Amino acid sequence: MGFSELYQSADWKKEKHSPVIEIIGRAIKGETINVHLSVGKEIAHPNTTEHFIAWIDAYFLPKGEKFPIQLGKYEFNSHGASAAGANSSTIYSVPEVTFTFKTEKTGTLFASSYCNIHGLWENSLEIEF
Repeated sequence: MGFSELYQSADWKKEKHSPVIEIIGRAIKGETINVHLSVGKEIAHPNTTEHFIAWIDAYFLPKGEKFPIQLGKYEFNSHGASAAGANSSTIYSVPEVTFTFKTEKTGTLFASSYCNIHGLWENSLEIEF
């Protein structure tokens, strides 16, 4: 089995683990593109010490190029754990992030996420000008 076979994908409107990729506003060639990534937009993902989203990665593959460029890796480290025990803290990370990048080329934006129980998930979005 190859590593790529470990990734799962599904419609994020029906699956709480699939990363959601949204462009805020419009993508314009050479200008900043604001991207919002999240997990659990339509169906909330649990965020407990036992079950949580650990991270989301973002990549961009410019059209005609062979390899994607990593735009960022965003970790979520607070899941209700404390010295008093599991789920006893009032601090919980929310698995979402907004970032900005620029490109002169169209291409594909990829996101992957990791659930500590249900593994690796992926999604993609075409960027057109």
